[in-house]
Amino acid sequence: MHLVVGLGNPGPKYQGNRHNIGFMAVDAIVRRHGFSAWRKRFQGEVSEGTLGGEKVLVLKPMTYMNESGRSVGEAVRFYDIDPAQVIVFYDELDLDPGKVRVKLGGGAAGHNGIRSMISHVGPHFVRVRLGIGHPGDKRLVQPHVLSDFAKADRTWLEPLIDAVADNIPLLVKGEEGTFQNRVHLAVNPSPEKPLKKVEN
Repeated sequence: MHLVVGLGNPGPKYQGNRHNIGFMAVDAIVRRHGFSAWRKRFQGEVSEGTLGGEKVLVLKPMTYMNESGRSVGEAVRFYDIDPAQVIVFYDELDLDPGKVRVKLGGGAAGHNGIRSMISHVGPHFVRVRLGIGHPGDKRLVQPHVLSDFAKADRTWLEPLIDAVADNIPLLVKGEEGTFQNRVHLAVNPSPEKPLKKVEN
């Protein structure tokens, strides 16, 4: 079984925040692949389904970002899931908007939700960092992540979330590189090449 986690903060106040892009990603996955209705469990909300023949549990911790690991840890222990089968979607300041990076293991890199997860399940889970861009000044980081996406962001945000939902089966199969490439192409489609003139 795989556990797919989206990190964010609960409640309408935070719904459209940059910090909640992880929730947006897993909401889209659940809709796209016809998963079960959300229900309350493990200090969060869960939905179940299958991707590429694999049983998958999707989890949105409702503990607030900084305590996400408590919720994820409960689910991991209950189902005895190998942390390498845990895939986590979250916001990344140090990536340009719309960029995606997938990596197994590592540190928290200043992200409190990831720090909490490491303390509860260890570092060996798959991280899917979704770029939201940096405001340019450390003092502006908190207002930046806790502000809603701007209308102009829709040009990359919608294709990004759609591509994540379309291609999540690749991640479950362990094809991180292909997943990353497909999402990149969806957000940055190659410009049409002009047809070469044929000399008569």
